[in-house]
Amino acid sequence: MSDLEYPADLRYTADHEWVKEQSEDVVRIGISAFAQDALGDVVYVSLPTVGDTVAAGDACGEVESTKSVSDLYAPLAGEVTAINDQLDGTPELVNNDPYGEGWMYELKLSDASALAGLQDVEAYKASLA
Repeated sequence: MSDLEYPADLRYTADHEWVKEQSEDVVRIGISAFAQDALGDVVYVSLPTVGDTVAAGDACGEVESTKSVSDLYAPLAGEVTAINDQLDGTPELVNNDPYGEGWMYELKLSDASALAGLQDVEAYKASLA
């Protein structure tokens, strides 16, 4: 697996989501290259609503592909502050650029220190082996 598929500056979850720090207490969330590859062609993304409060582990959206429908789980607790509106019309961004234009939503964290509890890139790649 190349480092291009799994950027080292992100944290990862066992549910194949990535988390990127945007500021001290705001993170951007998406699904990993592994997840989008396993799903196949993404045809629809249902995201949480700005203002929603989520707890870590809560189902907060869905990703629908030609193969299946998978829940999105909040990796951390917080309030949804932004969603990627581009995914409404172009859900394939999740496949084409999972770490860039295919991001899903942003959270203002209830506890910024919880970010340290997520997997680093080495631990995540090891979990895929």
